[in-house]
Amino acid sequence: MTVSAAEHFERVVVTGGAGFVGSHLCERLVCEGTDVLCLDNLATGAPENIAHLSTCNNFRFQYHDVLEPIQIRSAVDVVFHLASPASPSDYLRLPVQTLQAGSLGTYNALQLALHTDARLVFTSTSEVYGNPQIHPQPEWYWGHVNPIGPRSVYDEANRFGEAMVCAFSEQEGVNSGIVRVFNTYGPRMRVYDGRAVPTFIRQALTGKPLSVTGNGAQTRSLCYVDDLVDGLLAMAESRHSGPVNLGNPEEQTVLQIAEQVIALSGSNSEIVFVDRPVDDPDLRCPDISTAQQVLGWSPRVRSDRGIRSTIDWYAQDARIVGSGWVR
Repeated sequence: MTVSAAEHFERVVVTGGAGFVGSHLCERLVCEGTDVLCLDNLATGAPENIAHLSTCNNFRFQYHDVLEPIQIRSAVDVVFHLASPASPSDYLRLPVQTLQAGSLGTYNALQLALHTDARLVFTSTSEVYGNPQIHPQPEWYWGHVNPIGPRSVYDEANRFGEAMVCAFSEQEGVNSGIVRVFNTYGPRMRVYDGRAVPTFIRQALTGKPLSVTGNGAQTRSLCYVDDLVDGLLAMAESRHSGPVNLGNPEEQTVLQIAEQVIALSGSNSEIVFVDRPVDDPDLRCPDISTAQQVLGWSPRVRSDRGIRSTIDWYAQDARIVGSGWVR
């Protein structure tokens, strides 16, 4: 499904709008006629992601850190709160800022929604399930999370953010919805993002060995970014409070993903096995029955088509592969 935002939203705010997912969301909204205010402090986002929108009359970028109050006088229909480091390399580098984004940043986004009578869509993460003992992961599962491990800054920031959203909904009446985003990939992921797909593609296109962690038997479920944007818009259009899993239930091992990248890129790269990160989840696969039933949403892009499209995006810009362009 593709939600037609123009029929429903006149003006939206996207925090973290210059990031990977945020830029795709802004682009979709702008193309469908919605006035979009993109807020980002560019800690992990990049101006290049939204440069093509700068000439659009219904798009405005504002450099802003969500740790500061968001002052907007005009009416707002939806606040999409995406502002947070999301890749392990980023949240391990920015642990305090990650915790602040999930706590104070979420508070400020909720205050904006409260004062503008907007619906707030909070993009949480599948990492709230930790290293799950239930598989696939349904929304009612409370998770199996190490609260003091290296990944805890991201896991607990989002768990706290979800609690904050629920509290504002109950106490202040904010119309809010929580989505839990599973492994998402696509064009505009930074080449040194640190997650599996961009890492494998970078290594394949430069002829380097693909570094698979552990024995590669751990699983991931890859959702193409266009499908995720469909889900975010469907959640915004609904009045469902969530949480709702958004992801692709097509489960693959990390080794299978690496092999697929080699095949689709035509690379001669080999695969090497390296140590797994601490608390790296063994299994990751969403139960999306709630999204299907409540939002009418299911992912449509097969991993082979999505990965091929992502490879093409990296390959068309020599700067990215040739110079190790970070953003």
